[in-house]
This record gives sequence, C-alpha cells and structure tokens, in this order.
Amino acid sequence: MEAGLNGQKKGCLYLLKMIHNKYILFAFRVVVGGVFIWAGFIKISDPLGFTQSIIYYRVFPPGMSFFLALVLPWIEIICGFFLIFGILRQASSFLLSCLLVLFIVLIAVTILREIDIDCGCFGSLSQKVDYKIILTDSILLFFSLNIFFQKRVTQ
Repeated sequence: MEAGLNGQKKGCLYLLKMIHNKYILFAFRVVVGGVFIWAGFIKISDPLGFTQSIIYYRVFPPGMSFFLALVLPWIEIICGFFLIFGILRQASSFLLSCLLVLFIVLIAVTILREIDIDCGCFGSLSQKVDYKIILTDSILLFFSLNIFFQKRVTQ
C-alpha cells in the first residue's frame, strides 16, 4: 500500500514540475489566449446574434445583454493577445479565469434550469449547452490558473 502511495506522490510531483515548465506554460497561454481571441472575433462579427445568445440565457435584461455583447468580445480579444504575448500576464489570466468561472456557473445554471439553447461561445459554430462545455471551460480554467499562479521567473 505504501509503495502505491509513493508512486502517486511521484506522479503528482512530476505533474507539478511539468506544469511549472516554461514551455508548457507558454503552450497554455497560446491555447487559452487563442480560444478567447477566436471566440471574441466571432462574437464581434455578429453583435446582434451574440446579444440574442445572451438573452436566451434569461439572466440579463435586453439592454444589459446588448452592452455585454459589445464589451465582452473586446475584453476576450485584448486579454487573449496580452496572455499570448506575456503583457500583463497575471492580470489577463486572472480576468480570463474569472470569465471562465462565470461561464461555468452560467452553463451549469442553464442546464439545471433545463433551458435548451446554444452556448453562444463561437457564434454559428456554438454547440448546445451541456456538460461537455463545462468540461472544456474547466480545462481552460486549469490552464489559466496555472498561468496566473506562476512566478515571473518562468516567463
């Protein structure tokens, strides 16, 4: 039993060392930043469609939905570029992590409320709200939090 635990500890230590690797962290930055840049540009190309996607969640009033549809994509794009290029890395990863937490909560609440809609994440390429989106956003959140908690030395 003890040998099994030692093996698990070694595996966890290896995983932690791997995540602290500056090349893997750079890959995390490219993935998270790239996803948000792509999603942001798709939303900017159809602000009314994105507004309607926000309205379908039945959480925000129409006026606020329109405001979010105009502002949110720009935040995603700017933070995505900043994250990839290492500009304000911690602030960008923190803001994107907060957005991902909000998206996860919003998707979970939508599933619990049994509202059958597309997520609106990628415009016409969006998929139905389900647990796969929560899993995807959770992976992106894991990447983003790893970036946020890294010391400047790993840059």
